[in-house]
Amino acid sequence: MKNEEGFWGLVEAAWAPLGVDVDQARRELTDRTPAPDEDLYGKPPLAVVEASLKEFLSNLGSLSEGLSADELTDLDRVVERKLYDIDRADIQAVTDGSDDGFLYARGFIVALGRDFYTAVAEDPKKAVLDAECEGMCYFFAHLHRERFGAFPDTGSGISRESCSNPAGWPS
Repeated sequence: MKNEEGFWGLVEAAWAPLGVDVDQARRELTDRTPAPDEDLYGKPPLAVVEASLKEFLSNLGSLSEGLSADELTDLDRVVERKLYDIDRADIQAVTDGSDDGFLYARGFIVALGRDFYTAVAEDPKKAVLDAECEGMCYFFAHLHRERFGAFPDTGSGISRESCSNPAGWPS
């Protein structure tokens, strides 16, 4: 599973068993036209998705059980790149949060899948204030460590930490 397509397919497979309501909520978040000062906290569709994140991550872990060290490293590399690419001031302005909070907000964006990720990358207003998925940020790195005794070396030379993408943070 060396490519981005495989990663996004795995993400969708982890969401699939959670049902129609969760899928609908994810689509609503993706397709909405955000209102100025929009606050979705505790309200559908965000509440539906947030209530499902733990089970999503559990499903993702189950789907990854048979993967090799190289496959987990490849998946971690995709997550790292996706988090890096949306490490941008215009997205942070919508999600808010400290450095760690913004990392976790980007984890949420990645966890929701390719459609939401692409929507936010193209229109940062589609991001959600205070929505986080810390578990997604180093998910495959932690699986790699649990199964093989060490964190993977992605060899990318980039960081998933907030404010590390110079292109996303113009002076």
